[in-house]
Amino acid sequence: MSNTRVPFEISKLDHVVLRVRSLENTLEFYRDILGCPVERELPELGLTQLRAGTALIDIVPVSSELGRKGGEAPKASLQDGGRNVDHFALKLSSFDAESLTAYLQSKGLVVGEVAERNGADGFGPSIYIQDPDGNIVELKG
Repeated sequence: MSNTRVPFEISKLDHVVLRVRSLENTLEFYRDILGCPVERELPELGLTQLRAGTALIDIVPVSSELGRKGGEAPKASLQDGGRNVDHFALKLSSFDAESLTAYLQSKGLVVGEVAERNGADGFGPSIYIQDPDGNIVELKG
């Protein structure tokens, strides 16, 4: 371990890039179910950026110019060989476990157990769900 002081401080998560099998299914999940609006689209490169609070979620279909650079497509589950991302957390401005779970289940999602988990702002309630490519998304209170 180095004693050298890092000359900067990271203030927040800026963006996550997800390589996906289906842009349509992914937009339905992040835009329509989770409410992340489209910020920018560069179809010639195969990039769609969604706004998630102060951060961006970049969606890159594996069949696009950018997506092909990452190799093989993500698998739907760990049993199929893995995912591109273990999980990432989206901080919610309010967290009502009962209404959140009911809403997500009404959209056909399997909702994980509500648990106290640690994150950037300390411990708080959270749940896990999966996007169409099997990436785990933690919704954090």
